Amino acid sequence: MTENEEGWLYEISPKRKIIDLNFKEIWRYRDLLILFVKRNIVTVYKQTILGPLWYFIQPLFTAITFTLVFNNIAKVPTGEIPPFLFNLTGITAWNYFSQCLTGTSNTFKSNAAIFGKVYFPRVIMPLSNVITNLFKFGIQLGVLLIAYLYVLYTGIKVTPNTNLLLFPIYILMMATMGLGLGMIISAFTTKYRDLSVLVGFATSLLLYISAVPYPLAEVQKEMPEYAWIVQYNPLTHIIEGFRYMLLDTGIFSWNSFFYTLAISFGLFFIGLVFFNRTEKNFIDTV
Repeated sequence: MTENEEGWLYEISPKRKIIDLNFKEIWRYRDLLILFVKRNIVTVYKQTILGPLWYFIQPLFTAITFTLVFNNIAKVPTGEIPPFLFNLTGITAWNYFSQCLTGTSNTFKSNAAIFGKVYFPRVIMPLSNVITNLFKFGIQLGVLLIAYLYVLYTGIKVTPNTNLLLFPIYILMMATMGLGLGMIISAFTTKYRDLSVLVGFATSLLLYISAVPYPLAEVQKEMPEYAWIVQYNPLTHIIEGFRYMLLDTGIFSWNSFFYTLAISFGLFFIGLVFFNRTEKNFIDTV
């Protein structure tokens, strides 16, 4: 019987395309993807005192800290928007991106044991992280909605605008940017272990040049000579766009939107190239 007559279901080969995202194969392994997502959700706060409450505590305490430091002490204005709601909105968007980035950046190192024993599409691991973090993002979005309704109850007028229709695209941009950067870093951490330490440090610094604790307009006004650092950061336009569509405050332009969209997908495809090249021989270096 010839090879074609046997009708192979799978063919595993070391020869891969430069950009290889086999959606048919990923769909075939969808049960495994769902299993990894469930595992990530259940185990992340297993054997902790507060458990899933950390999903609520982390953004709330960060928003309170930013409000005290940046708005009460440093006197950073937020216009007519209450500082706590302003900060919570930015933090909610930032958390999804940063969790996608940090969760994906250790893919090869943290899964070396299972990668060395059984075959499945390796891209399922970073995808499971992105979907898991989408679940966390949904919970934190619920916290934001409660704060939003409370502000409305107090009589402060806060309204979204028609840009709310772009909400799914902003989520997609955060996911692809975090996934792309994470896959690039994950590819390099197979050889350079100290990069995993650098990720946490760099992510903390990146927050402060992404207009999370302040409006972009304020840095343009107070520090025009350094504003370009924040202005050319695509994450700034995601944070600003997120606030603009939910709170109707901040700076939005279609040029910035498409600039961010292009960088997000560009980083994703570059990350996929690095990921595909690394998965061929990473087991020899991890």
